[in-house]
Amino acid sequence: MTSQALHRQAFSLYQEGRIPEADRLYRQILLQNPSDGEAFYRLALLLFQQRRPAESVETFDRLLRLAPNLAEAWSDRGGVLQDMGRLTDALASYDRAVTLKPDHAPAWLNRGIALQSLGRFDGALESFDHVVELMPRHAAAWRGRASALVGLERISEAVTSFDKALEILPGDPAITRQRAIALTMQPDKIAAGLEESDVWYKRAAMFHVTGRLTDALDALDHMLALKPDYPPALMLKAAILCEARRVPEGLALYRRHAEMVHGDKPISQSSDPPHKQRHDAEQRAWMMAHGINSSGFHLEPGARIDGPAVNPQNREDVARRWRESHPQIVVIDNLLTEPALEALRRFCRGSTMWHRAYEKGYLGAVPARGFACPLLAQIADELRDVFPTVIGDHGLGLMWGFKYDSSLAGIPMHADQAAVNVNFWIAPDDANRNPNSGGLVVWDVKAPQDWNFERYNTDVPSMRAFLGEHGAKPIVVPHRANRAVIFDSDLFHETDRIEFKDGYENRRINVTMLYGRRTFHGG
Repeated sequence: MTSQALHRQAFSLYQEGRIPEADRLYRQILLQNPSDGEAFYRLALLLFQQRRPAESVETFDRLLRLAPNLAEAWSDRGGVLQDMGRLTDALASYDRAVTLKPDHAPAWLNRGIALQSLGRFDGALESFDHVVELMPRHAAAWRGRASALVGLERISEAVTSFDKALEILPGDPAITRQRAIALTMQPDKIAAGLEESDVWYKRAAMFHVTGRLTDALDALDHMLALKPDYPPALMLKAAILCEARRVPEGLALYRRHAEMVHGDKPISQSSDPPHKQRHDAEQRAWMMAHGINSSGFHLEPGARIDGPAVNPQNREDVARRWRESHPQIVVIDNLLTEPALEALRRFCRGSTMWHRAYEKGYLGAVPARGFACPLLAQIADELRDVFPTVIGDHGLGLMWGFKYDSSLAGIPMHADQAAVNVNFWIAPDDANRNPNSGGLVVWDVKAPQDWNFERYNTDVPSMRAFLGEHGAKPIVVPHRANRAVIFDSDLFHETDRIEFKDGYENRRINVTMLYGRRTFHGG
């Protein structure tokens, strides 16, 4: 394949979000032609997308040794350095970019943001002025200009710039909030009778708006010394700690806020039970700490991974054990490959799909409400391919996820309307306080053929009486990260007792995939 053809293929993969495959092709191009500047440029961007910033900077450096006058590369290199917190180095890159190309608006914009983060508001204002001169309807530049003016305590001018930004993005919540904060800082708006704690809180808000994170944290510490449990201050401090890359401290403070405010009672007009409200608060914290935009419904795409998602080495062993098991149940460790497991965890933690709250203390997610992504489809397909003896010709009928709050009950006894049940867990092992529990209990007796759905799925007293009459024995499968239980869906099963740690990343998550339909006379 020619270099041009490889470029087209790699760029197509990049546009489709198949990042590892595109990465591999660009490296192949560079092996053929080590001076291919476009391949270096694309590879540097891909490395940054894969959260490999140091390699990205190194690749940009290799490109710039070949093409030192490429303004776009200097600008993008600055962006990577800024993301790494290396603001001075980022500024040097931006300066080089605007020297080579004075009308390069992105470099001017990011230069302004970097200068503002360093508290150099005069320089930041100059940079933002360049952007609005080049692009008069650039909302982010007007917002940045306003923030710089707040930092210079030129509040009236700042409000005017916020107004310009809102003309372009009417009703934008972030700009509206910052404008409101700026208004409170106008001399004629600050009441002489404000409590000392309120003054410190307003100062913290102003410092946060202008990117002066250290000053904002100092002001909040003063405020919290006066009002230790003031919820807005706790939330603001948690957000700033995360922005300052002090993520463990930020998450700890979010958890403190969630436990204090949500506790065992609702604090809003929401009809959601407390455990759902607590989950939502913790999810917002986790997403902010990981730089995930929380404005959308479905946030993490859960893209297919390059390579297998289901470990193929389990194939022969599982087939043998399935044939030999009576009743049919097999336990599989290391079901997913490591890349698939990590990608699925991120999808489950960073997607706003956990809507249905159950009384027992767990949340449900279904495909129609967001529990659907290319990665889950890949896993479902590969399960059939890797375990044909187990799943056979059955198609995927149903799929869902459940997330369990700490130390609360799980799903009661039931059987499912399917032929084969695949149930697997993705929470880390160290989240489970009791390694002998937290998984699944499967009973070795099937539901009667003449029972209807309601009876074998919801009538727990009838199920327990039936199991007692037939001397049924439980098969207890303790929770393990990346462990799967595959069994005949006719078998009664229930969640084992749960003793997990607190904290968002410690929530027990199971994924269930049901293949085929049961053949009972009762339906």
